[in-house]
Amino acid sequence: MTNILPWAIALAALSFGCSSSSSPSASQPDASTGGDDAGTTVEASAEAAPEASTLDASGIVAARPYTLHVPTGYKAGQPTPLVVMFHGYGVTGDIQESYFQLSNASDEHTYLYAYSDGTLDQTGSRFWNATDACCDLYGVPVDDVQYFDAIVADIEAKYAVDPKRVFVVGHSNGGFMSHRLACDRASTVAAIFSLAGAQWDDLGKCEPTDKVSVAEIHGDADMTIAYDGGATMEGTYPGAPTTVSDWAMRNGCTGAIAATGQTYDIDSTLPGNETQVQAYGGCPAGIDVQLWTIQGGGHIPTLNQPQWGETVWGFLSAHPKL
Repeated sequence: MTNILPWAIALAALSFGCSSSSSPSASQPDASTGGDDAGTTVEASAEAAPEASTLDASGIVAARPYTLHVPTGYKAGQPTPLVVMFHGYGVTGDIQESYFQLSNASDEHTYLYAYSDGTLDQTGSRFWNATDACCDLYGVPVDDVQYFDAIVADIEAKYAVDPKRVFVVGHSNGGFMSHRLACDRASTVAAIFSLAGAQWDDLGKCEPTDKVSVAEIHGDADMTIAYDGGATMEGTYPGAPTTVSDWAMRNGCTGAIAATGQTYDIDSTLPGNETQVQAYGGCPAGIDVQLWTIQGGGHIPTLNQPQWGETVWGFLSAHPKL
């Protein structure tokens, strides 16, 4: 994929000198003790999670552990939001978290926060099998939708997850994965927040069973996942405007897209509040479909921290399942 390796190197560099949570391969305490883990980041294994229906969540997460940050304010038995984050191609969950820094917002706003590593491809790069454009470049038959199911089921077996507030966040390949889960797991996912991702180009492959709120955040100078759409070595993907247009149709929004008047300073290297928000009108109650354009922004914006975490949570928290 064009420019993926430079992006991976650049994002990896962002992790140097930053504190990060444990990697999935590290030895950590199990996450099965509920409130006793509040304020910690732990590797979640499968030791205490029962099998849910026909999904072997225990077996899946035993083979592919994930990292779970339990917020300091977590109280056992109290329904708590869950955010699952997906990294970009070629990096890891730890590196992506050192870039996103959502653990801080997790503590501030009391939501469970999970992330993991994608599968290694033959080049040693980690990926999510999201769409036919991104990023199973070498035909590895991995089911990352099922993996998401297993992560959610495993956390639900150990903590009080609010089923109306399960959210997904992703960057690049992880953004594609966010859109994939909104398509395939709309009954679970309340809202997604995608940075530099895209929907299926063939909308016939996305048939959600429920409505999902969507925010696509995209730099109009992105040379890796082009704002107006493009192609990878796997296939084509729609641009950011088409991605949100498709979601507006899927969600039954009857109005046009228009500027909301909201602006954000997402990229600290660009002057002022460079990010303009547009939203579709006429959407069902509780549903929003928004396009956030980082004017002059590239594929890896220099995120304005700690505001980024607040901004992400601001959108997600406003869009639970009704």
